[in-house]
Amino acid sequence: MSAAPQPDATQERSPAEAPSSSERTVSSASAGAPRAVWAVLVALYVLLFPYHPGLRSPNELCRLWQTRALVEYGTLDINGALRDYGYVGDLSVKDGKYYPSKAPLLSFAAVPLYAALRAVGGGHRYAVPEVPLVFFSRLFLTVLPTLGMLWLLHRYLRAHLEAPVADVLTVTYGLGSLALSYSLLFMSHQTTAVLLFAGFYALWRCARGDWRERGYLVAGAFAGATVAAEYTGALGVAGLVLYAALTVLFQPAPLPERLKRLGRAAGLATLGALPFVVALALYHQAAFGHPLTTGYKYLNDAAYQPWHLGGFLGIRTPDPRAFALSFFSPLRGLFTLAPFLLLALPGLRLLERRPGAAPEQRAVAWMSVALLVGYTYFTSSFSYDSWGWTTGPRHLTGLVPFLLLPAGRFLERLRASGRMWALGVAALLCAASVLTTGVATFVNYIPDDVSNALGGLALPLLGSGYVPASVLSFLGLPQPAAGLVLLAALVAVAAWVFLEVARSPGQRWPSLAALGAGLVTLALLSTFHALTTEHDDADRNAVRFLQSVWLSPPGRAVPFWARPGT
Repeated sequence: MSAAPQPDATQERSPAEAPSSSERTVSSASAGAPRAVWAVLVALYVLLFPYHPGLRSPNELCRLWQTRALVEYGTLDINGALRDYGYVGDLSVKDGKYYPSKAPLLSFAAVPLYAALRAVGGGHRYAVPEVPLVFFSRLFLTVLPTLGMLWLLHRYLRAHLEAPVADVLTVTYGLGSLALSYSLLFMSHQTTAVLLFAGFYALWRCARGDWRERGYLVAGAFAGATVAAEYTGALGVAGLVLYAALTVLFQPAPLPERLKRLGRAAGLATLGALPFVVALALYHQAAFGHPLTTGYKYLNDAAYQPWHLGGFLGIRTPDPRAFALSFFSPLRGLFTLAPFLLLALPGLRLLERRPGAAPEQRAVAWMSVALLVGYTYFTSSFSYDSWGWTTGPRHLTGLVPFLLLPAGRFLERLRASGRMWALGVAALLCAASVLTTGVATFVNYIPDDVSNALGGLALPLLGSGYVPASVLSFLGLPQPAAGLVLLAALVAVAAWVFLEVARSPGQRWPSLAALGAGLVTLALLSTFHALTTEHDDADRNAVRFLQSVWLSPPGRAVPFWARPGT
């Protein structure tokens, strides 16, 4: 990923939609982050493979078993796949037929890939082992789409923020947030974030006048695909609808003209979403007997049913425990793993207060607040215990990209204020996010009873040589050396992030005040992790269990494409 090329600044723009003088154009840029930083980011995404076959990862394998069923048997149900490839979890059952309980987009998207792997492997039913199936499914359907999203995100942030701030936030989001964790899992959470941001990007270009009205077709298609990938993605789509409506209604034009444009935009977006919505309804009809019935009504495991009963699809009134744990739990709290997102909270107040803010920017402010409130309500009202063995609160993954602009506004305010101690604190929060989320993602399957994801699980595993499998280890570099190379790369990026944020404009190195504040913040965060790590039987048992199912333990070579019977 190079330093994000910018689009042609000569694109046509209607006078009514021209940005205000205070708004940067998409083509504005400076030298940008070093190419080595982008190269390391891409390498970590492409090379890392945290996977433990012994866990029989239900969220991932139930989707891939449906992919196998579609190719091998031509069926939506996975009964044959369960018989031939082994049992997996996260299933629904109706009339004796088993289906994934998840929305079906990823299962269908993996069909061409599986067919190609099957042909390469010899064309028979057992031609594709589990490890390459999971690896290539992640690579092409979750990793590469996220790298494409980072390119769009970088362009968007560069249009609104100073270049150094935009660069740092893109890198920190890529390696220090749930984006990394769920790009390296074949789950729909980061897919939802990618589709939501792609839809928002299309709406943004339409609002600026960079794209013609048919761009709303593109936005609608991404919105429809979002719901087909993850049902709770509808929450994010509602935020995009609000943004699209406000970008039109805030325009300085006669009301009848604005309403006419809003009607055309709604019609085009609906048309774009229609193929995905219809396909999803047909799938529900075929599998569960009604176009609006999802697999959650027929969960195979009765213990999971109460999570989805009551309220609306399991969403009830807020619970203080669910709120506190979703954001601040030492196990998987959003702000615990990615503390740089705390910068977005004061930054939200800065979005609409800019002098001469364009209508599009006012719409962004309203959308950002609405998404934060909506996702907060959701995570506080749904059962916290349903998050499962995951890194962080997984259903908040779609919210995170929309917190970056407000975080960037606040960083710019700090840079302009000259308060070097505050810059040092902010810099350490960004660097700590890269280290904390990155190290947790090296494991990426966090048992529910661990006290602290970092101190109770990830660091003990790394300290005993249990580093994640990677392309390097598959190519023959022994463990733990292969994993330590990637850990060193992660630490190097975290150091660059700190130095880039901690220095004020025009400085080459951070001031002593910034360095001192960063060290104090590091000590406070380290103390928090130390005090919340119990080192009890639950922590020790979790470490031993993960070691027992580790794909590439120290000193053991693991083949990537195992022959049948090995």
